[in-house]
Amino acid sequence: MTRGFATVSRRALLQASALAAVGSEFRGGRAMRSGSAPSGERSKPQLPSVKALVFDVFGTVVDWRTSVTLEVEALAKRKGLKVDGAKFADAWRAGYGPSMNRVRSGELPWTKLDALHRMTLDKMLVDFGIAGLSEAEIEALNHVWHRLRPWPDAVGGLTRLKQKFIIAPLSNGNISLITDMAKHAGLPWDCVLGAELVRHYKPDREVYQSAADILDLKPANVMMVAAHSGDLRAAKGAGLKTAFVARPLEYGPTGTPDLRADSSVDISATDFNDLAGRLGA
Repeated sequence: MTRGFATVSRRALLQASALAAVGSEFRGGRAMRSGSAPSGERSKPQLPSVKALVFDVFGTVVDWRTSVTLEVEALAKRKGLKVDGAKFADAWRAGYGPSMNRVRSGELPWTKLDALHRMTLDKMLVDFGIAGLSEAEIEALNHVWHRLRPWPDAVGGLTRLKQKFIIAPLSNGNISLITDMAKHAGLPWDCVLGAELVRHYKPDREVYQSAADILDLKPANVMMVAAHSGDLRAAKGAGLKTAFVARPLEYGPTGTPDLRADSSVDISATDFNDLAGRLGA
């Protein structure tokens, strides 16, 4: 009798446990559908048609301002120079758009970003009164853009996203620059895409279209991820899905980054882990 009672009790306990688990799963699923998941947690995937994510890099994946500032300040210390590293970084970055416009307008033939950076740097060395650098030192400084540091969430978030999606940069940086940066920062790209492959700079439509073409996907199956509204608007115009990730400190504590997505953006996230959760990764 005792053995039979124990058997029945065990069976009843297992059944009760199974029912409790089902109920908990149902309640959890209902709660997840009725509200948004906390940042970084996995929820019901949004936009299930997306198969690949392509990323703006400067400012979205890596913290260019802090990286350049620290290297400029280290060089100045070694050479006994007085240079405001943050102002130098900001001025260098300010030459980014105008230098690409020279290519876009036809004033310059197709020119890699490394060479455009060097043109801007040569002028800045004069403007900032920096002298006494060897050619090797100037070239090493120009390659600081190959050694940018990732935002704290970038590597972990990209690693999560890679488990479910093809992930690749879609940057104006030349292929060697983005490849070196990936090795330096530990960025787990599946492949490297970008402007150099089509000899157009974003926001030219050809860059966004190339991501879908090279990956053999429809534009609607590709999502552009960026911290910059202009980049996302151009991607949307080319038929890509879009995700905004805010980077409040891209331009430093007193800068004016894009902080909110506009109405055309498909998903807005606080960081890459939040984006992974929203996409079910």
